Amino acid sequence: MRYAIVIEKANENYSAYVPDLPGCIATGDSVAEIEVEIGEAIRLHVEGLIEDGLPVPEPTAIAEYVEA
Repeated sequence: MRYAIVIEKANENYSAYVPDLPGCIATGDSVAEIEVEIGEAIRLHVEGLIEDGLPVPEPTAIAEYVEA
């Protein structure tokens, strides 16, 4: 599955979350690092849901840029 992620710049690092997977978050020192970290967080989150017998949410979030 392919999930949309949101990456935000904090004061000294970056954080990311997955709108379709509440509680699935990661932090890192760079965008490249956060992309790796959130990928691992997604895998672990989905594995945990499966192990707990819970449904794995289908990806529904859409990310898009809008010119303003």
